[in-house]
Amino acid sequence: MGWIEIVIEVAREHAEPLSDALMEAGALSVSVEDADEGTDAENPLFGEPGMEPDETAWDRSRVVALADIDSDHAAIVADAAAAISLATTPAYTTRSVEEQDWVRLTQSQFEPIHIGKNIWVVPSWHDAPDPDALILELDPGLAFGTGSHPTTRLCMEWLEANAPKDLTVLDYGCGSGILAMVAQKLGAKDVVGVDIDPQAIESARYNAERNHCEIHYALPEDFSVTHPASHKFDVVVANILSSPLKLMAPMLSGRLAAGGSLILSGVLSRQAEEVAAAYAPYIKLSVWAEHEGWVALSGKLAT
Repeated sequence: MGWIEIVIEVAREHAEPLSDALMEAGALSVSVEDADEGTDAENPLFGEPGMEPDETAWDRSRVVALADIDSDHAAIVADAAAAISLATTPAYTTRSVEEQDWVRLTQSQFEPIHIGKNIWVVPSWHDAPDPDALILELDPGLAFGTGSHPTTRLCMEWLEANAPKDLTVLDYGCGSGILAMVAQKLGAKDVVGVDIDPQAIESARYNAERNHCEIHYALPEDFSVTHPASHKFDVVVANILSSPLKLMAPMLSGRLAAGGSLILSGVLSRQAEEVAAAYAPYIKLSVWAEHEGWVALSGKLAT
């Protein structure tokens, strides 16, 4: 048995109701994507710490419905369109989804990743290429951060080049916990990871245990209790996106101890100046490195 994906491009206001209607009409699952993904018009959605995103679709949204290969795809789309009172049935395309050994296929797509001079990110089904290197055993999962994305790589390379030995480190927006683990394996004495997603916190804790790291991971509301605003860190790293990074400038800068280092990524090259400007009242940031159109900004807080 196989499946078919039904792909429909719609305006923002129709994405969510059409998704619900497609499920009612017989789709097995539905997802909504940015139809401009991979272009200059791509528009990531995010939520502020402790909050869900205000928007759940894009100006041009792509609704992708999974259906049985033998189902009546035209009827599913027509019934869904009628259910939400669309004037006309939207055009759609289909693409086959063949049966696969998904576990084996996924594993074949993830090889050990070499980062910086001496860091390897190694999936559990592989042996470490260099047992004497800094090894992170990490499988791809729900939380962002396997070292494959340029922004994660940039932050890891900064930490390696500026090893936080005997320093305290805050990883804000920790995802899988990879940056916090790198910091501890490089000698940091106290490391905290924060993320708005409970699933990310669960994943980070699991990864830390597998890698024999003792790291405190918490949601923002718990972090504010265990580590009040007066608690400062020698190093603060945040690999998120430019818009939330700008909004969090007072908070992240305020978490730095005198002489501490701030590292930001998730910033496109063209966004570097505006992000640096948002932090200018607190700390001077400059581009530390660039990779594939992404940058890492860093700076030291005055003593």
